[in-house]
Order: sequence, then structure tokens, then C-alpha cells
Amino acid sequence: MRLQSASPLMLTVGLAAIGACLICRRSLGSLGWGWGSWKYQWVSYLIPLAYCSIAYAVIWGLGLGNWYDQSFVEALRSGYQVEQWTDGAIIAFRFAVTATVSFALLLPGVFGEEMGWRGLLAPELSKSLSFSQVSLISGLIWAVWHWPVMLLGFYNNPEVPIGYQVMFFSLCILSMSVVMTYIRYQTSSLWPAVVFHMSHNAFLQKFFTPITGSTSSSAWFVDEFGAVLPLVVGIIAVFFWRRGVCKFDGSKT
Repeated sequence: MRLQSASPLMLTVGLAAIGACLICRRSLGSLGWGWGSWKYQWVSYLIPLAYCSIAYAVIWGLGLGNWYDQSFVEALRSGYQVEQWTDGAIIAFRFAVTATVSFALLLPGVFGEEMGWRGLLAPELSKSLSFSQVSLISGLIWAVWHWPVMLLGFYNNPEVPIGYQVMFFSLCILSMSVVMTYIRYQTSSLWPAVVFHMSHNAFLQKFFTPITGSTSSSAWFVDEFGAVLPLVVGIIAVFFWRRGVCKFDGSKT
């Protein structure tokens, strides 16, 4: 179950960041408005697509979820008014819409969140903490910020125990934080984090999870609340953590 529109809640993080800057007389320009290299924008877009693809290939390949949910495809057929299209064509079209339109529509809410997490919080923590500490502390705060809506049932998977969901969701967020902190350090820009967050939400929530057919046990493995995706993101995070420790912590010694 997901909030129908989380943008207002997500924007509160950005408003808090702006308020903190004004109260502390910190320049809003310090939040990282420079666009930076296109290379990192594309990297930030493609990494979530890659780990979602890997995770769901594992889910489908091991029979933990079905490729694909016929009822979802039929709903798309009706919604897009493409009655004569094959299932494959509809799925391909859905992917294209997700990668472009759905991605772009996520900008307001994600931008609000990232102004707080990677715009203000990560750079402030970096003044006195190591790369590892910044990644984990900012990630933990980001994860805990989601816990109330999960516990209240607005953002979760009611088919599995809430403790299980919180554990794997938090692992996913902490792992994403490592990668996003690395890119934030590398670029000094807020925008790659925005692109990364938008890409994650779009591909996971609008394509991979809804296209997957349910089995008797799939709720334990799919989405951010199941086991597979967080473990895949965790493996990727180890790679970026090692690079970050070597590159950013080593420069402080």
C-alpha cells in the first residue's frame, strides 16, 4: 500500500532545509544547485534501473514472483486504449512511459526530499564525520523518517510482518544512501541525487513491482519491503562504500 500522493509530505523536508539555512544564516547556494557533469546524471539514472532489473530478474527466474501480471496488463490495455496491441507491446510501452513521463512527474516531491537529505544534511555531516559515517547516519535518518507512515499502514506491504518490512526497507535506504552520498561528494551537486531518487521510485513503483505477478510467497521478496531488492542494492553499496572510503576518507589523513 502506498500513499496516493506523497509530494506534500516529501516537500516538507525541503522546506525544513530552507528554514534551517535561513535560521543559521547559511547561503541557500550551499545546497548544491550546480548541474555538474552529464556523466553523473546518466549514472544516477541508470544505477536504479540496473539494480531493479537484476533484482526482478532473480525474482522471476527463481519463481518468487511471476513474469508478468496479466490483470495489470489488461488494466493498461484498457487505460491506454490499445485493445489490439499484444501484451509485449503494452509492457514495452509501459516501460517507455515509466522511463520518461512517470520519471519526470516525480520531480517536485523528490526534489523536496533531496534538498534536505543530500542538499543540506550530508554536506553538514561531512564537516566532522567520515564518508562511512555520513552515508550511514544520513541514510538512517532518511529511513526513520519513513517509519511512521509505514507503521500507520500508508506505505508498506500488509501481507508480511511490519518488522520484516522495516528491516529490509531500511537496508535498502541505507544502501542507496551510500551510493548517493558518494555521487554527492564526487559532484558537489544536489541534482544527481534527485535523478537517482526519481529513477528508483519510477522504475520500482511504476514498472517492476506492478508488472510482477503474485505468488503465495512473493510479498516476502518483491519491492522495497521484501528481501531481494535491498540485498542487491546492498551489494552495489559495498562497491561504492569501498571506493568512497579510499577516495574521501583517505584524503583526510
